[in-house]
Amino acid sequence: MSFGEPLTTLLVVLLSVLLLVRFFQNNQRQKGRLPPGPPALPIVGNLFQLDFKAPHKSLIKLSEQYGPVFTFWFGSFPAVVVCGAEVMREALIDHGYDFSGRYLLPAMDKITDGYGVAFSSDERWKQLRRFTLSTLRNFGMGKKSAEERIQEEAQFLVTSFRNKKGEPFNPNFLLRGATSNIICSITFGKRFDYEDKQFFWLTELIAEIIGSLSSPSIQLYNAFPRIMDLLPGPHQKIFQNITNLRNFLAKTIQSHKETVQKDSPRDYIDCFLTKMDENLFMAGTETSSTTLRWALQILAKYPEIQEKIHNEIDDVIGSNRRPAIEDRAKMPYTDAVIHEVQRYIDIAPMSLPHMATSDVNFRGYLIPKGMHVIPVLSSVLKSNSLWESPESFNASHFLDENGCFKKNENFMAFSTGKRMCLGESLARMELFLFLTTLLQNFDFKAAIDRKDIDTSPDSSAFLSVPRVYKFYAVPR
Repeated sequence: MSFGEPLTTLLVVLLSVLLLVRFFQNNQRQKGRLPPGPPALPIVGNLFQLDFKAPHKSLIKLSEQYGPVFTFWFGSFPAVVVCGAEVMREALIDHGYDFSGRYLLPAMDKITDGYGVAFSSDERWKQLRRFTLSTLRNFGMGKKSAEERIQEEAQFLVTSFRNKKGEPFNPNFLLRGATSNIICSITFGKRFDYEDKQFFWLTELIAEIIGSLSSPSIQLYNAFPRIMDLLPGPHQKIFQNITNLRNFLAKTIQSHKETVQKDSPRDYIDCFLTKMDENLFMAGTETSSTTLRWALQILAKYPEIQEKIHNEIDDVIGSNRRPAIEDRAKMPYTDAVIHEVQRYIDIAPMSLPHMATSDVNFRGYLIPKGMHVIPVLSSVLKSNSLWESPESFNASHFLDENGCFKKNENFMAFSTGKRMCLGESLARMELFLFLTTLLQNFDFKAAIDRKDIDTSPDSSAFLSVPRVYKFYAVPR
């Protein structure tokens, strides 16, 4: 036996002891402060109790045993899990400021450095949020100009669908391109042609990054960042993709710096540079396009639902006029279907991670400042006690006995409280206008037997990802 072998063994033993000591120190330090939860193992915590393809389901199952507020250990990192509508509102609304921080999981910390309105906290978040809302309003969010941008883009989308000439196709890129162009028109001051190679690269890169955040390798990275940093594997690709995206944005921002006119800003980046003069990282197209992808799958699987929307479009809009946001109030069934799509697909089952901004007394427990808090939105959107048929697609969840649209306070697809989705109004506008414009022009049929369409997610960790199918867009 060589001298190196016992030395290696000794180092492994010492490292293991240090990790064990650190775990028990953390555990002891939190004892009596955090809510109870499942017993955790040294080093790995509760990871063996987690389904990496659908972690929210594991957490909801544990809440049945440990209550709506409990502690779960991701490796040596504890998190407070919040489940159920009542506790969710208490945490995110009643204690909105206390839990308004953004906990950066190791992968997200490495990707964002705590910048960006979605990933910042404290004063930085407040300033970015205020500035972003103000700028988006100035460039059309919630105004007529935003509606006009979406209506125009919807016509480009219809043309691209018609160009398929009756052949089955995967609509993913075109839907992603349409929603991306709305953000690009605000962020870069222009839209891109769907055939533009750079635009294709950009949208596919963003989709790959978002998809990677749900992968088991990234979840392992979040549990063991220092070890995973040293290992090769698919988790390393996301960091390279982020570098590529940053390089692209840096070039775009530099071109704006060279031509910015402070008295006449053209778009979001000009305003950002004038006010803050630092890099902007912005992505927000994947959730809307993914929701539209899922909507087409559901409508192809259930043609009777699609037919009812067609009838409502014919009665309210007709075949010649462009759909407008004001039509939504006259189309309760279509509005209910869109809401039910969002509830049913449960697109962000664990929301984005929250963080306690100070020591918080919550339900008899003391949640320390900086603690990771997980609001499991799925526990509300798929609750047996809140919905008639939570695991089935049922538009009646949002319709009253007279067929009028019915609001539901448990609809938390955009989260709730201080950190609810900043782009909610824009996303709602996109979903209605894109979907009604497409259904005004096409009848969607699957390239396979509709009964074989599986509307359960392919994976659902960071984001619920739909399965891939091809469709026929049959002109009406």
